Amino acid sequence: MTAVTTDLLDIRERQTFLERLTSWAAAVISRPQVAAAGLAVMSAFLYLWNLTASGFANSYYSAAALAASQSWSAWFFGSLDAGNFITVDKPPLSTMLMGLSVRIFGLSSASILVPEALLGVGSVVLLFAIVRRQFGLAAGVIAGVVMAITPVAALMFRYDHPDALMTFLMLGAAFATQRAIENGRHRWLVVAGIALGLAFLSKYFQGLLVGPGLALAYIVAANASLRRRAAGLFVLGATTLVTAGLWVAAVLVTPAAARPYIGGSTNNSVLDLIFGYDGLGRIFGATAGGIGQGGANFSGTPGLLRLFNTDFGGQIAWLLPASLIFLVAGLYLTRRVARTDFRRAGYLLWGGWLLVTVIVFSFMSGIVHSYYAVALAPAIGALVGGGLVELWRARERFLAAGLTLAAAILVSVGLAVLLLLRSPSFMSWLPPLIVGLGVAAAIVVAMPAARGVRIGLAGLALGLVALLAGPAAFTVNTIATAYSGSIVAAGPTTTATDFLSGSSDGQGRGFALGGFPGNGGPGRNGGPAGFAPVRGIGGQGGSVGSADSSLASYLVANQGSATWIVAVSDASDAAELELATGKPVMAMGGWSGSDNALTLDQLKADIANGSLRYVIVGGQDAGLFGFNGDSSQVTAWVTSHGTLVNIPGSSTSVYDLSNALN
Repeated sequence: MTAVTTDLLDIRERQTFLERLTSWAAAVISRPQVAAAGLAVMSAFLYLWNLTASGFANSYYSAAALAASQSWSAWFFGSLDAGNFITVDKPPLSTMLMGLSVRIFGLSSASILVPEALLGVGSVVLLFAIVRRQFGLAAGVIAGVVMAITPVAALMFRYDHPDALMTFLMLGAAFATQRAIENGRHRWLVVAGIALGLAFLSKYFQGLLVGPGLALAYIVAANASLRRRAAGLFVLGATTLVTAGLWVAAVLVTPAAARPYIGGSTNNSVLDLIFGYDGLGRIFGATAGGIGQGGANFSGTPGLLRLFNTDFGGQIAWLLPASLIFLVAGLYLTRRVARTDFRRAGYLLWGGWLLVTVIVFSFMSGIVHSYYAVALAPAIGALVGGGLVELWRARERFLAAGLTLAAAILVSVGLAVLLLLRSPSFMSWLPPLIVGLGVAAAIVVAMPAARGVRIGLAGLALGLVALLAGPAAFTVNTIATAYSGSIVAAGPTTTATDFLSGSSDGQGRGFALGGFPGNGGPGRNGGPAGFAPVRGIGGQGGSVGSADSSLASYLVANQGSATWIVAVSDASDAAELELATGKPVMAMGGWSGSDNALTLDQLKADIANGSLRYVIVGGQDAGLFGFNGDSSQVTAWVTSHGTLVNIPGSSTSVYDLSNALN
């Protein structure tokens, strides 16, 4: 055998080995379990890395989690303090989860925030599982990646707000509904209804915004007769109502004296909170507790372009136009398929989810924070994943499919440039790179599919990079940043530079509590020492501030048999002191300092029975606290009958009321 022949055989053997290796690798990668594991690892890194840099994040919810770990009654009602004076102004399911974590692992930043991060990982995997069943493996992977790197998702899955749990439960309802569509069985609708009811108990009506999309997809596409489908919708609605109503009913039948005051309500009623401040008040701009609550204070003027403004844009808008394009294209391409086709069911489900949520967020005139947009991330991810794969496959039959795909890429690239230019000092090299990649990708995918599969795949890959580069950059910035307070936004500080800004004051600035400029959402505030920058407004500060050690030590040392170590004007100061001392603190005026939670007679009764000795007058929202008549009486009586305490090392005005009734 000649040397040449031997060399040829060696080459063939190497080629055969490489082909087998490539085939094996492709088979492994194409397994759903491997894809799901990869998404889980990626999202776990995004949501867990540098997690504890934010400390207790929003101390309001962290204090409620601490209270939930100390008292089962506080756990059930969602109290801000273990003494059960007042609840937070949200339903309790999120603080229940964090409270269990704190009860098991002790109070720490990790015990508060790790459950939120794990909810994020679970949400990404759930989205992948749903979209894979509807559109295939590749679409599921793209959907999971899009959601994982959405900036507002990276923020909320690393924070202690209720949005993480609500999003996970909405996805759970979508997963169960998809299974019900497949087999027509009502038991999956029972699961979906339970998930929706629990989403309601995470954040009230926002958790139900996905309901119309789920119902539409089921009534159109379920594998069952029309009568059975109609019955299924009844099952879904009834299960949701029962699940959500059990806790509400329990609160309603509990005597007011046996439970905490319902924070955020005007009359100590959970129904008033649901349909007022946390319900219709959010949509129509009603007032609560005497304080005007306008959405423009936080997220710009209501209107069609609100989600593209300075506050919302960098959080969620990157792929919103593309998702709408993919929705329309997908519905067109599936117009002649069977009624039970999974793909069209997917477009109906995610399209309903997207459109209802976009309309509500765009036009609601009450309180709307930009971080609410995390509820849009699953629908955008699903429509981008499903629509992109659908159009890619359709290129083989229709030239218009490639042109539509190219248009979606170019629109997204243009929007990404606008959003990035709002942060001119942030990665200034990125916009031209995105433009170059996006234009090249659009040209390639617009060409007829006959030009070559490899060229087309290269163009698609470039297009994906162009689509994801902007939100990925914002997400990296987010996970490298510590956040604190109640008003937070992902990504770098932004300013208005384009016609889509729609900012609250026309200059690219939002407004936060107390009138501090938020620079498009993230203002700057104190936070964990040794880490900068820290972004967020609200939930910290005031006369108590970060709960100075001298004050905390004095109050703990002199608590005696009192239930609360001190009473303060508002929940922000109460939360700081609770986290510093581990002891219950009475927030007399609730979150805003304006709740009618405490009358002068009740204060005197608490002093008389030894439940309370010290009161701090003033605080972050002391001016708001003075709006109510009873609160003014309390303040006047405390300052006239109490003894001002001199605490070495602290400038806080603390009044001792132990002899006030003598």
